[in-house]
Amino acid sequence: MPLQSDFLINNFLKRMKNFKLDISKVYDFISKEEIFSIKNEAEKQVKSLHNKSGEGNDFLGWVDLPSQISENEIQEIENVAKGLAKKVDYVIVIGIGGSYLGAKFFLEAMSSSFEWLEQAGKYPRVLFAGQNIVEDYLGELTELLKDKKFGIVVISKSGTTTEPAVAFRILKKQLESQVGKENAKELIIAITDAKKGALRELSNIEAYQSFIIPDDAGGRYSVLTPVGLLPIAIAGYSIREFINGAKQMESISGTDTIFEDNPAAIYAATRHALYKKGKKIEILANFNDKLVYFSEWWKQLFGESEGKENKGIFPASVYFTADLHSMGQYIQEGERHIFETVISVSGSDKKIQIPSDEGNLDQLNYIANKRISDVNSMAELGTMLAHVDGGVPNIRIEIDAINEYNLGQLVYFFEKACGISGYLLNINPFNQPGVEAYKKNMFALLEKPGFEKETEEIKKRL
Repeated sequence: MPLQSDFLINNFLKRMKNFKLDISKVYDFISKEEIFSIKNEAEKQVKSLHNKSGEGNDFLGWVDLPSQISENEIQEIENVAKGLAKKVDYVIVIGIGGSYLGAKFFLEAMSSSFEWLEQAGKYPRVLFAGQNIVEDYLGELTELLKDKKFGIVVISKSGTTTEPAVAFRILKKQLESQVGKENAKELIIAITDAKKGALRELSNIEAYQSFIIPDDAGGRYSVLTPVGLLPIAIAGYSIREFINGAKQMESISGTDTIFEDNPAAIYAATRHALYKKGKKIEILANFNDKLVYFSEWWKQLFGESEGKENKGIFPASVYFTADLHSMGQYIQEGERHIFETVISVSGSDKKIQIPSDEGNLDQLNYIANKRISDVNSMAELGTMLAHVDGGVPNIRIEIDAINEYNLGQLVYFFEKACGISGYLLNINPFNQPGVEAYKKNMFALLEKPGFEKETEEIKKRL
């Protein structure tokens, strides 16, 4: 199986030894000519992103963020993270959507699968709140934190988004009751707007340490800002390597890179060509449980960016091989409006061989002495071939290991591809007008002041 599409030139291959893109398994469904018919438009949209001339251009600060972040900014994040880490055993990151998913996927990818069973180590355990309004979740979290040394990183542009605001109110009160109001101020860090909003006002009043959410980087594109970098640094991981990975991908996906050499442009053009052929659902598949929350971040990125004006590819995700025993049947033989993008990890930190068994009742001796990773790789290859034979186009992205650098590359790759994809659909990929619909109904049902008319109208409907 080729690891690289055969029309990608050698220069790209040399520069990206730890990141590979293979679209050869879509050629039974769309031709190279169909992909290349989008080349000029894709290159135009890359320029629109970098020149900040396209729709939503006031939210394009993320485009050159990896190369523009300064040493002073990195040092400040590292120093604040170290300072808080010395004082607490737990840090609760409060946020929703892009304000938590970036840090969440990174920590899930980099942590031990069984970290929750281990004793607290050198760095604080990072937990999350404000991503839901489930009473049991918050109740169990507050019980866990009783008499524990904990700090809070609260992330909100406005400070009034319901889910994180509720969680912050509850956890702030608990922290103050456990350590006193003055001491609590030293254990709360706010990441919010530079000048306005309830959280900025509170931060100024209480003199919280704070970081700024850039005005020109929307939530789902903010993982390379303090929104994602601070929690990552608190947990003891290298934000420098994370940024360097993103910087590398930025350098080879910009306006100086031709289409054939630009992985983000190729991916965007390929999925757009598939969309025009009726492939309306993209399934992000991985064969590593550490990437499950990366899929959640990816779903928000593409769902919130592309799903507008009755357009867009619906983003879904599966975790194989587990989901081959549930979703596998549909993917293999269901309606043919889907395609897969597989993130493959070629390396493994651990080495476990399957032992031989004298009785061989389970009939597994044919794979005795093979590594688990070898079996998983063959499961991946066999799945891809079966799905392609079943009518599912397959895009494959390979990284050589799960580490800070490669995760940075993946983040920027998908962010850039998402921006290009949105522009290819002629929509603004940087707003989210539809998100407000549920909020208006919820506020009306809760009888929020200012929503009296909506409350009256919605009660009639019920």
